Amino acid sequence: MPTPRDALAILDRDFLETRSRILDLAAALDRLDRAPNPAGEYPPDRRLAQLRQAIEALLEPGPGRAETVQRLFSLDYDPDWQTRNGPIDARDLAH
Repeated sequence: MPTPRDALAILDRDFLETRSRILDLAAALDRLDRAPNPAGEYPPDRRLAQLRQAIEALLEPGPGRAETVQRLFSLDYDPDWQTRNGPIDARDLAH
């Protein structure tokens, strides 16, 4: 069984890629802030609220952030989804 890497090894391997992703996120948020949006013309967008909630979740200490963020962007499980949407036909997936 492999032993978990220590934090320094993870930083050595992932720092530049993680930094790049954070810069991409910052640039996307800057574009949103610069985009014209006349006050009151557009209703609040839930996607922007989800992004803000996700960023707040990233600031929380401890493990579990990935799960928290995934749940923010996921629909609640519907046990009747197959009845509502019909069964999946494998032939449809091949196209």
